[in-house]
Amino acid sequence: MAGGKISATQNGIAIAGDYMSAASFLGITGLIALNGYDGFMYSVGWFIAYLTVLFIVAEPLRNLGKYTLADMLVYRLRDPRVRMYAAVSTIVVSTFYMIAQVVGAGSLISLLSGGVLRPELAIPLVGILMIVYVVVGGMLATTWVQIVKAVLLMFATIVMTFLILSRFGFSFSNLLGQVEARSGAEFLGAGVKYKNPIDLISLCMALVLGTAGLPHILVRFYTVPTAQDARKSVVWAMVLIGAFYVMTAFMGNAANVLLGRDAIVAANAAGNMAAPLLAQALFGGAGTVGGEFGLAFVTAVAFATILAVVAGLTISASTSFTHDIYNGVLRGGQVGEAEQFKVARLATVAVGLVAIGLGLLAKNQNVAFLVALAFAIAASANLPVILFTLFWKKFNATGAIWGIVGGILTCLALIAVSPNIRGIDPPEKTTGRHVVQAAPIFPLENPGIVSIPAGFLFAVLGTMVGAARRNEGEDERRFEEMQFRAYTGSGVDGTVAAHD
Repeated sequence: MAGGKISATQNGIAIAGDYMSAASFLGITGLIALNGYDGFMYSVGWFIAYLTVLFIVAEPLRNLGKYTLADMLVYRLRDPRVRMYAAVSTIVVSTFYMIAQVVGAGSLISLLSGGVLRPELAIPLVGILMIVYVVVGGMLATTWVQIVKAVLLMFATIVMTFLILSRFGFSFSNLLGQVEARSGAEFLGAGVKYKNPIDLISLCMALVLGTAGLPHILVRFYTVPTAQDARKSVVWAMVLIGAFYVMTAFMGNAANVLLGRDAIVAANAAGNMAAPLLAQALFGGAGTVGGEFGLAFVTAVAFATILAVVAGLTISASTSFTHDIYNGVLRGGQVGEAEQFKVARLATVAVGLVAIGLGLLAKNQNVAFLVALAFAIAASANLPVILFTLFWKKFNATGAIWGIVGGILTCLALIAVSPNIRGIDPPEKTTGRHVVQAAPIFPLENPGIVSIPAGFLFAVLGTMVGAARRNEGEDERRFEEMQFRAYTGSGVDGTVAAHD
């Protein structure tokens, strides 16, 4: 995985580049512009999430894994079924995450073409271009793309924030005062988007806990040489991510004042084009040389952002299928590198095509909101299994399988009957937001508050069911061996250290 030769600083920047996706730049700016405080909760949740990664999973993952999340689980549980289901979870989470990226890219292309290329055409076009890019690339190349993209994105965001502050006397209070004058005092408090506080709590649970279960983020810890470098990577990532998410508050609120809700919604109903349009306004406005340059530059950065994130996602999904399912389960570990490379390419194409199809169905959704659903799946299916593998001595393979399958199915079932899919759009809307025109059965937009506890519950129940088939002495020996390696690094890269 990039030969383990990426430094902590480089990997931290790459993690930030992987994390600051279209959802962060396009989606959150639009959510804050349209929904104020409720939109900013996305920024807060995604930043705080890295504390979980730093203190719980970064070091053990680096010491236990090699290529994928399943490597860590199988190291402890020693059951090929676990590898299969962990790979399926990786593919599901990556695919949901990719939906947001292709929707964001399709919106950008549609904006730049002046509406000539509708999302129905732009999304497949962008998806095919991204598939081609990933098929000819690799993890090392993707890492450097993410580093360059992170630098460009931070540069663009800093420049836009400076221009915003210069417009408002370098006073954030002055900016918020004009937001209040334009949209009302209630816009600066909770309840604009999420009328039900339980909905907001559910969202925050998914955002804060989901990062520690994201396969394409966790796999980055295998690119550094030591566990210490893995921890340092997280610190570097938190510095960049924290600074970026603070600046989204400036961009979102400035878009509300300088553009207005009507202009933002006219460009894209979900608000995904607020950031490029804001750049156009800051650099001189529509029709000016500066304005068109600002729009083009920020759009190019956003497109590079999407390209880099999709590269990481597809590599994670295709690697998991090839390494875990095809080689590890179906072929018993006997597949050569050349054949694995060929299968990984085919898996990349398959995952990309599925993401394009689902992206067409979700073309009217906000991209940050779509990514939040991927976080809910990761928190429901992967996080319980990771934590129990690391810290629960009696945890077994049956518990892991039940936790993964139960978390995924619960999350997907709730999404299917939630306001994301089911709802009655006004008759005058020519492009309805909801796929199913019927009243939602599950009232919350994000299922995290139900699906995350369900994932833990399924894992516990599965462990109890599988307890009768356990070899208790052998399981405890594996647990002790796993903990020793996880926190000392013994055995990593061929090193050996004895312990009692």
